Amino acid sequence: MTLEELVPCDSSKMQAVSEAVERVLVAAQRQDRLTVGVYESAKLMNVDPDSVVLCVLATDEEDEGDIALQIHFTLIQAFCCDNDIHILRVSGMQRLAAILGEPEPEAEPRDLHCLLVTNPHTDAWKSQGLAEVASYCAESRDRNQWVPYVCLQER
Repeated sequence: MTLEELVPCDSSKMQAVSEAVERVLVAAQRQDRLTVGVYESAKLMNVDPDSVVLCVLATDEEDEGDIALQIHFTLIQAFCCDNDIHILRVSGMQRLAAILGEPEPEAEPRDLHCLLVTNPHTDAWKSQGLAEVASYCAESRDRNQWVPYVCLQER
C-alpha cells in the first residue's frame, strides 16, 4: 500500500494545506528564502539550522525506488525532528515545478526533491500560509504522523 493510498488527496483540509504550501513556496522564492536541492539543503541545515522553518520533501511514484533519495530523506527527516523544523512530504513534482517556474529555458533543471523555507532571525516575515502549514504539521504529529503528507493538485 502506498502513502497516497493511505492518505487520500481529495480531502478539503488537504486541499487547503496544499494551497497554503504553494503560497508559502512562492512567497519564499520571491523573498529569496527558499533553498532548493537535497545537497544545498543539507549544507544550509549544517550551517544555520535555526533559520529553517519548513522542510518540504517531494517525490512521485517513480522516486519510490530511488534508494539513495530515500536515505537522504531519512537523514533529513531525522535532522528536522531533532531541530524542531516542520517537515512535510508532498507529491506532484510537475505541479511543484510549475509553482516554482521550472524549468527555465537553457537552464539545468533544479533538484526539487528537497526544499527549505528559511526565516530571518527577526519576526518581520510572517505568513498566514506558513502558520497554516505549521498547524497542519503540529496536528499530524499529535496523531503520531511525524511526517505529514500533502498532494499538490494540478490546475
